[in-house]
Amino acid sequence: MSKENKITAGPDLVITRIFDAPRELVWKTWTDPEHVKRWWGPRAFTAPVIKIDFRVGGKFLGCMKGEDGKEYWSTGTYQEIVPTERIVCTDSFSDEHGNIVHASAYGMGDDWPDEMLVTVTFEDLGGKTKLTLRHSGLPVGKMEDMAGSGWNESLDKFVEALQ
Repeated sequence: MSKENKITAGPDLVITRIFDAPRELVWKTWTDPEHVKRWWGPRAFTAPVIKIDFRVGGKFLGCMKGEDGKEYWSTGTYQEIVPTERIVCTDSFSDEHGNIVHASAYGMGDDWPDEMLVTVTFEDLGGKTKLTLRHSGLPVGKMEDMAGSGWNESLDKFVEALQ
């Protein structure tokens, strides 16, 4: 299947945050599995499993676990890495082995694509860092709002992980 068939058209979810930390620390907190475990997922979730093969063509596999014990697995492939500046990767729901599963396996709607795209940029602001996250392909409406809330809660936890 071509990328054009996997990533839906529509507005991208874009979130920008400025962190009071140098770009190298923000980059490390975003890319090191032990750091990612501290902030991945919405407020009430933990991240018991984060595996990162951080190279172009490498894979990400992560598990978010809710307070009810339900696990939500996701995977992606790194398409572009420019150290301390930019990361582009695919984003899909998966099973615990990294096999892509349809979002309906986690109770999401049929309009959720099997693959989306996440682009994260890191801009040096003289001791602070501007992070811009662009999540492309989300279904417009309730699911996009839910994803936006989840990302914002994760980024709130990210601030704590920088400490």
